[in-house]
Amino acid sequence: MTNTNDPKQGLDLRGVCPLLLVYDMPTSIHFYCDVLGFKVMGDYREDRQYEWVLLRLHNTELMLEPIYPAAKRPALPDPARTQAHADTALYFGCPDPDAAYVHLRKHGIEVEKPRVASYGMKQLYLRDPDGYQICFQWAYSQQSIDQWKEWYDPDPDRAT
Repeated sequence: MTNTNDPKQGLDLRGVCPLLLVYDMPTSIHFYCDVLGFKVMGDYREDRQYEWVLLRLHNTELMLEPIYPAAKRPALPDPARTQAHADTALYFGCPDPDAAYVHLRKHGIEVEKPRVASYGMKQLYLRDPDGYQICFQWAYSQQSIDQWKEWYDPDPDRAT
């Protein structure tokens, strides 16, 4: 068991769940659930409108919340509020970026074919409906595969 009081070991953390502020909840839920395959695991609604959702796909979690309350949502998103979305990137471990490419194309998503980065990761980039950058990636070179095995060893008691 990890000693969370030992400053040399750090905290016993088991994941991260980003919260994305989105303009149109139904559009975002459609994209993340119907296209990418996430499931709604929890939600909060007012007047049958989603005000927050927790999504999960395998061990990956993501939360969505509207930028504006439903009654105050403008006809178009305010660029001043959404311009920073382009600076936000979510990198998902995806064992087969080529299959992800085919899947996205079948769902009508315009996306370029995956490429291998100079550091050995095969990556597929796209933007979600709100402009957040998404990357589906996996180790491609033997060096990056070996590094990932070291970083993501399934033994949580392994010394770091």
